Amino acid sequence: MSKRRNLRTGSGSVWEVNKFKDGVKQDGGYRRAAYTKCWCRKCKDSDSPSNVWWEFYVYTATHVVFDDIEANHTTLRLFYDRDDSPVVSVDKVSVVDVNIKSDWCCLNCVTCDKNVGNKLMEMFKHFQNVWWKVWNKYKDSRSEHKINFIVSHPHGCSKKVSVGHWKDRYKLGEDRFQFTYITCTCPGSSGAYVHCLGYNGYWTWSDLVHSGSLKSGLNYSGVGYV
Repeated sequence: MSKRRNLRTGSGSVWEVNKFKDGVKQDGGYRRAAYTKCWCRKCKDSDSPSNVWWEFYVYTATHVVFDDIEANHTTLRLFYDRDDSPVVSVDKVSVVDVNIKSDWCCLNCVTCDKNVGNKLMEMFKHFQNVWWKVWNKYKDSRSEHKINFIVSHPHGCSKKVSVGHWKDRYKLGEDRFQFTYITCTCPGSSGAYVHCLGYNGYWTWSDLVHSGSLKSGLNYSGVGYV
């Protein structure tokens, strides 16, 4: 019997980009990595691996990446904003945490490409600044406006932003909720960050990701801190 490979696509969001040198975190705070050299695939096969690298988390859905076996066969395409965007990819991925019931997965990713690493750091810092401004603007009217939007890669294509409203919010544990919404999605949108304006997670932004669709036509998120 021949082995079959089924290609599937999904979406995700980048979080907490950190730079390391000789295994020590460089961008504030103190944290040592499990390595003193870069552990990307290129460096693993090199006699002179880089001593400077960047690590970052990607949040996605469990049904997109389930475990380390699937993570080992996962390739991330970054900065895929337009159809003609240059291909920038990261192919060294491992699972940090996974929750099947919540349909949530956290991946740890690595690159020693300084252009990629520095760009990710700049973009994430910009995201943090904008996110707090938006949260402050909508936190008192979040249940009135019920605005949400999703940034995803439907059918594995370039980035699309869909804007709509959330409909219901279900409490499924202490500070853990699931949302339904009319915001449009397609296959390939799974794992995309679900932005519900005015809501935040445990001390910071929420970890809601798009999970699927109901027969009623509503879409729904995984379960996250809100």
